[in-house]
Amino acid sequence: MRLLVVGRLSGQLASAVKMAMAHGAKVNHVERCDQATDLLRRGQGADLLMVDYKLDIASLIGANEAERISVPVVAFGIDADAREAAAAIKAGAKEFIPLPPEADLIAAVLSAVADDEKPMISADPSMKHVIQLADQVARSEASILVTGESGVGKEVMARYLHENSRRKDKPFISVNCAAIPDNLLESELFGHEKGAFTGAVARRIGKFEEADGGTLLLDEISEMDARLQAKLLRAIQERVIDRVGGTKPVKVDIRIIATSNRDLARAVSEGTFREDLLYRLNVVNLRLPSLRERPGDIAVLADHFVKKYAAANGVAARPLSPAARQAVTAHLWPGNVRELENAMHRAVLLATGAEIDVEAIRLPDGRPLALDAGAHGGSVGVASPALDAGPAARAAQAADAVTRSFVGQTVAAMEKTLILDTLTHCLGNRTHAANILGISIRTLRNKLNEYADEGASIPAPQSGVSGGTPGAGYAA
Repeated sequence: MRLLVVGRLSGQLASAVKMAMAHGAKVNHVERCDQATDLLRRGQGADLLMVDYKLDIASLIGANEAERISVPVVAFGIDADAREAAAAIKAGAKEFIPLPPEADLIAAVLSAVADDEKPMISADPSMKHVIQLADQVARSEASILVTGESGVGKEVMARYLHENSRRKDKPFISVNCAAIPDNLLESELFGHEKGAFTGAVARRIGKFEEADGGTLLLDEISEMDARLQAKLLRAIQERVIDRVGGTKPVKVDIRIIATSNRDLARAVSEGTFREDLLYRLNVVNLRLPSLRERPGDIAVLADHFVKKYAAANGVAARPLSPAARQAVTAHLWPGNVRELENAMHRAVLLATGAEIDVEAIRLPDGRPLALDAGAHGGSVGVASPALDAGPAARAAQAADAVTRSFVGQTVAAMEKTLILDTLTHCLGNRTHAANILGISIRTLRNKLNEYADEGASIPAPQSGVSGGTPGAGYAA
């Protein structure tokens, strides 16, 4: 993960930088906002800007957007009060990191932005088969399409392919096509020439040129605009790109990996995705099974995340208790590996005994995991009237409660409730929520804008979960 720090390198900020580097971040440093924009413009990209709250964050973000540069910003400050932190967020920062730094907060912010430190871990035969296929094709030059539900680890697989390829010593550049607005994405990918549009004060190097010699990951490519799909197709076919406003093609040597959590064949039939582009990307398809399809991975992944976040938070790595292990294995994990990871992070922070017991494992809304368990072997855990009843009785009670809650509501009101509740469950993650709802991310955004205009409170990306990961990354 590439971190660009903007501000004077004080002793406390230097400590935060060291913590970031200890978690695998590659750090660049400049003192002024204009230097940061210039560095990004020249192709020395960053996954995250960490900016002193005393600098003009709004102007920095505005200058980047004028140049069609899309990089999330996290503010930091020494002895900043709540008002100053809120002002930084209002100016456009995704998160505020107080200094002196806290190791767990630094780790959480970096974890929200990148998957650099997420190794490929598996014990289930269905996933091992996919990894075996990945090993076969990793050293080839073929474009690869990685598919699967949100949270299954598609970007982790993409990094695994790069690290086992002949390009492993060259750059690995990732672009989230769903998170970057259409008017910024073209310049983000292909760069632009000076004067190409209002605000283009100098040449800007895009991600294709940053990735030259290495691998370019196009994450959630199904959300790319049709016009850009045509330009991408030419780049893949001819290995040349045209900067926005450019007159001379630029040669690039890259390997393309794309991911999608949607059915691209259906998108082709619906006219939202080019068939010829799908053929170019889908030379090899790696479909990652959901976590419920590979129950043998749940326990080993849970143990890995417990060790990871115990180390990140400076606490002892306590094992899962038998009851906790049973509850974790029994849960459906609709958010897949990402949800399991966040749950284990919370559990590390909430556990109090010699083991991580089931009470420390909480769902995103704060409910105990045991109250929601029931897959891969039945219900477990805490006794209650609902749990003491048989499966049929519990299902009848749940169905009756849901039906009663629907009565008297309009279809529009129910849709609004469903969308906002799903978004809250997904911690504000737009891509994940759209996948669960079965709609495109653009449809979801249009609905959210409509609800915001009505005065509804819209969950921010990765918002407000005790012990979870703060929202410092791309707003998915």
